[in-house]
Amino acid sequence: MTPRSGRRNIERKPFQRLAMHTHRRHLVFMIRLKPLPDDVAILDQSHVFRGARLILAYVAEQGAIPLTPSKAFKRVFVNWAAEAFVWPHWTVADLYSVNKVLNEYDFGPLEVLHHLLIDLKLGRHYKGTFRLTKVGQGLVEKPKDLFEILVPFFLFNVNHGYYSRFENEPFRDWDAGLNVLNIEAENGVSLGEFCAALYGPVTRDWEQKRHAESEIYTGILRPLCWAGLLEEHRSRGGGLATNTYQKTALWPVLFTLKTDGRVRPAVRH
Repeated sequence: MTPRSGRRNIERKPFQRLAMHTHRRHLVFMIRLKPLPDDVAILDQSHVFRGARLILAYVAEQGAIPLTPSKAFKRVFVNWAAEAFVWPHWTVADLYSVNKVLNEYDFGPLEVLHHLLIDLKLGRHYKGTFRLTKVGQGLVEKPKDLFEILVPFFLFNVNHGYYSRFENEPFRDWDAGLNVLNIEAENGVSLGEFCAALYGPVTRDWEQKRHAESEIYTGILRPLCWAGLLEEHRSRGGGLATNTYQKTALWPVLFTLKTDGRVRPAVRH
């Protein structure tokens, strides 16, 4: 998912849940996270968490957010969010380079956050507006609680393939994926290298290889980037397969993994 041109005729998907499990008793947290630190600044490296915090604070301070007839955020809020979030590869400059005006579906991370807050019952739609529920209101001043609810849910209970070009099935091998990345992404790994390390040599069939890389990217790499656990370094003109991914400072704060003893310290220049 990258910024999309508003000049194209895009069919708007109906507002629906992204979660694979919408009832709390069915939530699947595949990897247990470490106890969170008190330092909110390190948690703010998670773009998903920081974006959600900003939305909750906005509603708490400014009131309900107006919605379009299709239940998307109106443009005035989309513009505010684009400026406030400063989301990598989704900055105001990135978005306006391909759009004359910004709708919610042009700003992919905001659209996902909107769905997440509804799925988690932290927000609701009421009389043409988005408002916080009592639970959401209670989390405005409790960032650690918000992180513990939001980030594991986003990683492990969301069908990230919903927004993929191929409408991929949800990525399910998180234990293996994270343990491989724990080693390979210490000094940086490309999408192609990660696919080979996780599944072995990828088929030479171009279309199958492209599909496999899309599934890996949308299913695990992009969610980890949006959660602030990986940093994506995009290559110029090399395509998706040559982009590289490296663990951030948030990774060891959250994860204890079986491969920790095999990690070679990153080379910093």
